[in-house]
Amino acid sequence: MAINWTELKDLHVISKVRELISQWYGAEIFFTDLSGHVQSGNWSKDFDYKNQFLAVLNQTSQGFQTLGSDFENFFDSNNENGFCNSSFTGVSFFGQAIQIDGEPVGGVFAFPIIKGSVSDDFKDSLISVLENYGIKDNSLNICINSLNELDHEKSSYFQELVGLISNEIITYHNEIKKREELIGDLNSELGDRYRYHSMIGKSKQMQKIYRLLEKISSSESSVFILGENGTGKELVAKAIHYYSPRRDKMFLAVNCSAFNDNLLDSELFGHVKGAFTGALKDKRGLFEQADGGTLFLDEIGDTSLSMQVKLLRVLQEGTFMPVGGTSPKKCNVRILAATNKNIKKMMADGEFREDLFYRINVINVDLPPLRERTDDVALLISHFLDKKCQEAGVSDKVISKKALEKMLDYSWPGNVRELENEVERIFVLSGDDRSIGPETLSQRIIDFSAPSSQVSGSLTRSGNLKEATEELERIMIKEGLRRCNFNKSKLAKELGISRASLIMKVDRYQLDKRKKASGE
Repeated sequence: MAINWTELKDLHVISKVRELISQWYGAEIFFTDLSGHVQSGNWSKDFDYKNQFLAVLNQTSQGFQTLGSDFENFFDSNNENGFCNSSFTGVSFFGQAIQIDGEPVGGVFAFPIIKGSVSDDFKDSLISVLENYGIKDNSLNICINSLNELDHEKSSYFQELVGLISNEIITYHNEIKKREELIGDLNSELGDRYRYHSMIGKSKQMQKIYRLLEKISSSESSVFILGENGTGKELVAKAIHYYSPRRDKMFLAVNCSAFNDNLLDSELFGHVKGAFTGALKDKRGLFEQADGGTLFLDEIGDTSLSMQVKLLRVLQEGTFMPVGGTSPKKCNVRILAATNKNIKKMMADGEFREDLFYRINVINVDLPPLRERTDDVALLISHFLDKKCQEAGVSDKVISKKALEKMLDYSWPGNVRELENEVERIFVLSGDDRSIGPETLSQRIIDFSAPSSQVSGSLTRSGNLKEATEELERIMIKEGLRRCNFNKSKLAKELGISRASLIMKVDRYQLDKRKKASGE
């Protein structure tokens, strides 16, 4: 991976160290590739050098050409201390090679400097060289006086400063490399996992979600994703990010329910050294790391009111305060948030701020639970099973008809996540068998679908017709309540009766309690 030299000069550590080297030593920092070609943007006739020696030298093309050759020769000289004399003036420069993963990629050079003291003989020699380049008398003394002498102590500290620049380049490169590898890994999976048009689901509910995502991905608006656990809220957040203009920047996610207030504060906003016990160094928070990209706040409904105030400030002002910090930092982050809680009830109860809700709920995505899109279950089973077969490098397995029927009957309260885990379970337990039978299924799935068989067992060809009809009705309602997760409106629609009529029948058969309906 090549170094992106143009970005280096703007890095905080590098810009500060360059400023110090310029103020204390009068030297300019140059970045070069292995051929000695300067890559730092300060190698031109129009550059305004603060050092008068460089300013004058800037007007002589021959001088700069020779200095470039000196930088190139540095890599072949095996110089141990890093100090070299320029071949055209005798003025010193300091160089340090940059190695990434054991391979040289370029160097950092500081010029001009004087190693030791400036003798009269050296001044005379330098004046003679400068005169040959056409530099007039009135500029000579100014040039020479702008050169800084480095004694042993100054030289040591000078090298440390240049070393800081070199280390920061390596650190930055490694961070970029990791980010690009992550983006590459994610992009390689986009077709299977993260692209919303490849999300598994043919149901009307999911088609509606796809159309919505197509509209909102290119915007900068905040998005609030609602859905039960396991419905794929983070998957949707990633799809939005990777189809947005921010796709080449960071996507970071944090589960707000996994931290207490103090830890979440540090995780989101960072902290300064000494802010609290154990804060041994500065830490960049997720808002700072995700600058220019997207931050996904999962389970935002679990945040405290005080944390909600801080999140509101970021959304309103685009600034945040690190823990223990004294000055705010700016960030440009697109916020995606999600929760599985009843956020409107939380607002009514004073547990979630309305102003924060309206800030993050610019666009709402309401993900349906798996039980409400039963058309997708078989498709998901096939997808996850094929995936496991490919990962294990085995021949395709098939779900037996009986096993599939039981899986289709189940309500999947854990949604897609539960389904995927179950497919992994039956894949492992099936061993070398190509066909996966119902005996591999979890007991909860077997027990859940068992009442279906009770219908035929409970009804006989003889006896009282009214009683038989009532028993069938009771079993259908009992199974329906479980299947619809006790959503009476949905079940009433399925059964073709009014909600009021269903409620009366539920009371009649004493099925009002979930415990009873579950057969417990």
